[in-house]
Amino acid sequence: MLLLACSFSPLFPAAQDHPDYRSKKDFFKRTREADIRSDLASFTMAGLDESMGKLPLPTIPMKELGNHSVAFEGDNIKVIVKEAPFVKENHKLWYYTGYDEKKYLLKIDNKGFYGKNYGKAPVFGISAVTVLIDNDTIPVPPEAYSDLYDLSFAYTDASGVLRSQDRVYVSKDGRTVYIYLLDRNAGGTEVTWIIRDKKYLKRVVDFGFMK
Repeated sequence: MLLLACSFSPLFPAAQDHPDYRSKKDFFKRTREADIRSDLASFTMAGLDESMGKLPLPTIPMKELGNHSVAFEGDNIKVIVKEAPFVKENHKLWYYTGYDEKKYLLKIDNKGFYGKNYGKAPVFGISAVTVLIDNDTIPVPPEAYSDLYDLSFAYTDASGVLRSQDRVYVSKDGRTVYIYLLDRNAGGTEVTWIIRDKKYLKRVVDFGFMK
């Protein structure tokens, strides 16, 4: 494990504990494909302002739900998302010393990361996204999920039942599959992996939309 720490002169407002290095290039608002943007608006928090008149997309049934895994299966589509413990020694960690003299973890392996504990070392990270369509395995590249940490797949409702707002959606024409994860903790983080014509296309990531 390589630890890098640095202090900065006052380049940021005193009220801000640390800068934010999370990329915004995958934001919903930067989605250019009209059909994909329309579909995303029907279920994402970031697309809420554009959701008026959007009909719900078909979904794939959830088969299994745990604190560190979730699985969906139906209509010749199978999706499994798993987390694994974060091992500090396997990563390069970059810390920032804030005005409060505390150290904040802001980059892992030279880039910002997403999750409810930005600024702290993660406990779990997404380790695998498995997608099968018509028994064909659809490779999802590690860079599509390797910067996602401590996303809560499940929550317990008032009656003690384990629930989730994660979903797998299918476009009306059947060409596109949307694998959607939502974590409402610490401002909110949502990620959607998009599979089109049995190929990984892109991801959409938004955060900070919850008060």
